[in-house]
Amino acid sequence: MLRRFPEVRSVHWAINDTPAEQTNLPTALLWGEDAIDEEILGLRFRIRPSAFLQTNTEMAAELYGLARDFAGLTGAENVYDLYCGTGTIGLTLAANAGTVWGLEISEEAVACAIENAELNGIENARFFAGNVGQTVEELREEAGPPDVVVVDPPRAGLAGKALRRTGALGADRIVYVSCNPTTLASDALVLRDEYGYQLRRCRPVDMFPHTPHVESVSLLERE
Repeated sequence: MLRRFPEVRSVHWAINDTPAEQTNLPTALLWGEDAIDEEILGLRFRIRPSAFLQTNTEMAAELYGLARDFAGLTGAENVYDLYCGTGTIGLTLAANAGTVWGLEISEEAVACAIENAELNGIENARFFAGNVGQTVEELREEAGPPDVVVVDPPRAGLAGKALRRTGALGADRIVYVSCNPTTLASDALVLRDEYGYQLRRCRPVDMFPHTPHVESVSLLERE
């Protein structure tokens, strides 16, 4: 394999002994480096096996650039980056924010986010491990109320408590990065009807050409 694909930089081994798809499995390094580095929008990101990064990094730059533009930051805002992963979006916003607070359920991804902030010399970003629906209120107590909230949830969207607690934060703007138009539409309706957020802009990003999948970035503003 390594002879056929010289671009490969590391090989990790994981065993899933259940019939269901599993993430965050323990891995063993068989060959190469324990992490890889990617550059997006001039920032360096170190990624490990169980941490998520968009596979199409060229279009990821477009996606994150849209999120940065829609956030409309002036340098003073308190920003929440929910479902922050390895910190890619939050760190992209940090140069134009007062403080960025990232929340992510994967401890390995949070460790990568903290490392990525250090790699890029970014000092106004903090990252914490926790379930968004269960711990975002604790984050508010620690960080204060947000001016802007960025969410990048899985395909299930902002399900249950996460949706309502995100709406209840009362931020002026929500930037919603979505990988599922159906759950985006459902969540946007709840945010409109129950929390007064209007959908102002929505831009699709063709992250996976020649497939039915599409990512999008939406701006919702509270009236």
